Amino acid sequence: MSVASGRLTIVHVSDVHGVEHGLLFGAVDPLDRLARLADHLELAHVTPEAIVVTGDLAHRGHAGAYPAVAAALERLGERLGAPVVTTLGNHDDAEASRVLPGHEASHHGVVDADGLRIVRLDSRSGALGAAQLDWLREVLATAAPLGTVVALHHPPIASPLPGLAGQHLADADALLELLEGTDVRAVLAGHYHHPASATVRGLTVSVAPSLAYHQRMHAGLDGIAGHDTSMFSLVHLLHDGVQTASVSLTEPAPIFTIPIPSSTLKH
Repeated sequence: MSVASGRLTIVHVSDVHGVEHGLLFGAVDPLDRLARLADHLELAHVTPEAIVVTGDLAHRGHAGAYPAVAAALERLGERLGAPVVTTLGNHDDAEASRVLPGHEASHHGVVDADGLRIVRLDSRSGALGAAQLDWLREVLATAAPLGTVVALHHPPIASPLPGLAGQHLADADALLELLEGTDVRAVLAGHYHHPASATVRGLTVSVAPSLAYHQRMHAGLDGIAGHDTSMFSLVHLLHDGVQTASVSLTEPAPIFTIPIPSSTLKH
């Protein structure tokens, strides 16, 4: 773990879109991408405090995919030695997803990662609602030893892609107002299938790209285009801020390779 260095690391994954059988859109094997993610992180010697997966664990209409997705996420957590925290997205099935650890009784809750509090919220409907916001206010009334990270599917910031206009969290203002002045260090979200980040009301918001496919802007003003690029984010909580980086699992041909002295590597 990286806590000894003063930097906490979160592997932020989103939009897995698991399917019951075959390939997503005839091209993507979501479970294989989860396995490749583990390979990539092990090779890079990433030792996260937590793995946070912000929704759309299964593709809409594929309720039977959850047991295999749950097993793949369990293997990912075991290989990296870190807890896996999952939230649900608009594609997810409220009942079938109860096979996921932590979702048996409720789709929102709190996970303690050695002093770092991770709050998972349920935005399947596109909003959180008054009851969930009241619950969150009570949770945040007491600070956590290493601060809090809030995870949900729908970002409280808008996407710059015209085809995704209006797809952000419906009660974003209420959420951000509630979080302002608390011990929340970052808000993690997904949904857009492209990376994004912002600082709003002093809060860092980081939107992870999709593990399944990447959405690009060139489809015009009234469309989106999905491309076969698999990505995730690394989130570093520093003593004086937050750093995020989007990482691609796609492997284009290298232009050059230069060794880095081992003394300069930090994880």
